[in-house]
Amino acid sequence: MERRIAMAMMASRILVLSLVTVLVLNIASLLPGEAQQAGKVARLGFLLSSSAIPTTADLQKRNAFLNQLRDLGWVEGQNLIIERRFAEGHMDRLPGLANELTQLKVDAIFTVGDRAIQDVKDAASSIPIVMVACDAVATGLIASLARPGGNVTGVTCITGDLSAKRAELLRQTTPTLRRLAVLYNPADPHTILELKHTQATAEAWKMPLLSLEFHNPDQLESLFALMKKERTDALLTVGDNLTIFHRVAIVQLAAKNRLPAMYGFRDFTDAGGLISYGPNLPEMFRQAAFYVDKILKGAKPADLPVEQPTKFELVINLKAAKEVGLTIPPSLLARADEVIE
Repeated sequence: MERRIAMAMMASRILVLSLVTVLVLNIASLLPGEAQQAGKVARLGFLLSSSAIPTTADLQKRNAFLNQLRDLGWVEGQNLIIERRFAEGHMDRLPGLANELTQLKVDAIFTVGDRAIQDVKDAASSIPIVMVACDAVATGLIASLARPGGNVTGVTCITGDLSAKRAELLRQTTPTLRRLAVLYNPADPHTILELKHTQATAEAWKMPLLSLEFHNPDQLESLFALMKKERTDALLTVGDNLTIFHRVAIVQLAAKNRLPAMYGFRDFTDAGGLISYGPNLPEMFRQAAFYVDKILKGAKPADLPVEQPTKFELVINLKAAKEVGLTIPPSLLARADEVIE
């Protein structure tokens, strides 16, 4: 009897040891990132120049980012805390908001627009930054697409690839184009680059170009009055956080002055603008979520090559065309990704 009891106890010990061994091996087999994600609540800084109360366009972009994070396993309130900061269209607030996120010791910061990225980079030299940029290479935010270096990575356009295309599309839209105006925010580094590319295109066309600096919305009425005085035939608005934030006012003044206008993002055509050509911003936000996922799992920004947008779209607003007295060529309508009736 005693022998049977001893054998049973030994068998139980062997079974317990086997279970413990299996458990240890399963834990050891986890990837480092998975183990980190399972045991840690990550803290992400989220800095935008727009308003905390989103427009429809803003909501589409933010949802694309957050939904992709959720699909990758990061659920706000469970294993992710998001510290949101919004500049409400006041670009001078960006450095202070970036400092706030730095003091919170977030694990990474997501931000959009070359000026905002630079402000975050200045404030957070040791915190990984995931960006959606206009031209991160030419503005010096990263060393190169393949080897970004430093603490910044994400998604960026290349300004030179887009400027001439936008100008040419505007010329096709406005056959009477003889004098062009460009509205840009000189405080954002990429807009200077796009202005230079547009100047080169205008010089090649032997066309006068009126360059207009835009710093705040109080200027808009006088800037459009100047365009009328100078008899400009069309307007090219360089897209950045400031012009996008004030897109409704810009679009309305263009319509009021019967001035055909080209914009860099469909946010403007959705707001009533004539024509836009540029990357699909919700898709860029979605791409950026993959970088956040990798960084929160332990990857270093310097080791993550920067991607370019995968989707570009030409959007034409026929209602806006009617308001300014234009008939869009059928060949251009056929090329459009979307025509707003």
